[in-house]
Amino acid sequence: MKDRALPDAAAARLLDGNSSPHVGSFRYLLADDTWEWSDAVAAIHGYAPGTVHPTTELLLQHKHPDDKKKLAELLEAVRTTGEPFSSKHRIIDTAGNIKSVAVIGDRLVDRNGTVLGTSGFYLDLSEAIEEDIREGVDEAVSALAGARAVIEQAKGILMAVYAISAQHAFEVLTWRSQETNVKVRALSEQLVAEATAGAGAQPVSRREFDHLLMTLHERVPEA
Repeated sequence: MKDRALPDAAAARLLDGNSSPHVGSFRYLLADDTWEWSDAVAAIHGYAPGTVHPTTELLLQHKHPDDKKKLAELLEAVRTTGEPFSSKHRIIDTAGNIKSVAVIGDRLVDRNGTVLGTSGFYLDLSEAIEEDIREGVDEAVSALAGARAVIEQAKGILMAVYAISAQHAFEVLTWRSQETNVKVRALSEQLVAEATAGAGAQPVSRREFDHLLMTLHERVPEA
């Protein structure tokens, strides 16, 4: 698969706020060992916009004690290799609330293919937002009734790969749509096409699927 280059303008858009408070972007730059969070990711951790400068140490401070060792190993791999990854774990926000999150990242490369770091997103899986997500998903799915079948297929794929609920799977699809300015239906069609193209062949690894998801919009055919 082709690694994703992220020009400066696209990087800025990646870290802009989005309409969902449950999904947000992050970047990690290898050269100066720095992290960048969108306002939504800061909020997931309990911070007001613009009030925190995330570091690896801060990320580890927010991890649940039972998940800290696993996450420390994952962060070290991210910081040294920039490889695609995904993780489902718990964090503790500034108010002491325990939240379940899914984090998916992909390589961040320049135009020459040099790995600059990692970029990706957080998805808040907390039970407290389940009803809020469900209401938003119901409205969105109703508006997209004609595309329901392929979107349901795409949701099913995400549910199976990441062990998340239907509501959270749709939240991922809509967030990727907002970030890439590609319609949910088009992204869903591309995801289903690519995920089922090798039916009967050896399944892709989780790392390969993470990369597929984060670069899906690059392969959506022109309208």
